[in-house]
Amino acid sequence: MKSKITLKELSKLLNVSVSTVSKALHDSPEISPKTAERVKELAKLHNYRPNPVAVNLKKSKTGTIGVVIPNISNSFFARVLSGIEAQAQVHDQQIITYISNESLDREKQICDLLTSGMVDGVLIAVSEETQKKAEYDHLFALLDYDIPVVVYDRINLDLPADKVGVDDEKSFYDATKFFRAKGLERIGIASAIHHVGIGKLRISGYQKAMDNLPVFTARSSSEGTLKSKIEKLLVTEKVEALLCTDFESAIITTRVAYEQNIKIPEDLKIIGYINKDIAEYLTPSLSYIEQHPSELGVKAVEVLNQRISSDIAAGKFEEKIIATTMVHLESSSDKFLKS
Repeated sequence: MKSKITLKELSKLLNVSVSTVSKALHDSPEISPKTAERVKELAKLHNYRPNPVAVNLKKSKTGTIGVVIPNISNSFFARVLSGIEAQAQVHDQQIITYISNESLDREKQICDLLTSGMVDGVLIAVSEETQKKAEYDHLFALLDYDIPVVVYDRINLDLPADKVGVDDEKSFYDATKFFRAKGLERIGIASAIHHVGIGKLRISGYQKAMDNLPVFTARSSSEGTLKSKIEKLLVTEKVEALLCTDFESAIITTRVAYEQNIKIPEDLKIIGYINKDIAEYLTPSLSYIEQHPSELGVKAVEVLNQRISSDIAAGKFEEKIIATTMVHLESSSDKFLKS
């Protein structure tokens, strides 16, 4: 039976966001007592309640968790999934894997399926399109059904749920400071994911570390446009070092450097978010930020099981941050840096 009123309808009546309503109903400390009282009073007046499926889930467990992966072609998520699978086995759980392909519509379809009662909890990395359009009602619907949810990797979202990610901002803050400590000042950043949370955090870390020095940025989700902007940084602006927030910007940078006869690392130093299994085999090898994806997957399952078992108090949300590691290969070799 459907609730007599939905979260979205409650939010419209109260003239607040769906996020505010959801947080109030889940006793989040972020919501003032006055607002929480208004929300709960109206919810009671309209006989709001989570879907009965959620109540049944609390009484009997399926032994299964749903895992939503945004991009299976990215080996990072394959390694996260490996960690999830290994830790799920420790808990005698099975996983059902869904791939959103960075699509908002597909992610909505998956969330609808996950409310059917087939899983005890959900691990989700939110798609790029969802973040770009900032449409999160389908995620709040999962919480509306009282399904335990852990958001992993892409955690820069205003969602009342547990989260497990890496220190994206600090990673590029430290990388920028590394180059500055070596006497470099013309340091740039390239990004094809500037519009999503993790991209914004990495750019923020770079900007903070630059202090009063001029910043040089190349941002675009269009491959051709991004290549042109990177070429400008390398040829016109003559940056000495470049941070790449993602695989695409890192690969384009190495291509532009090759085409323009810019030598790495003699003329240009690079540190990027690129997978180890690719970074080590490029020529020259590319320094990268190791995100420890298997560890991230393990931790996500641990937090989800704590939520399923009610070991985490209602209204309180865990945020676990895994420290990244800066791995220096040939593209940031000290041989070509000032001491």
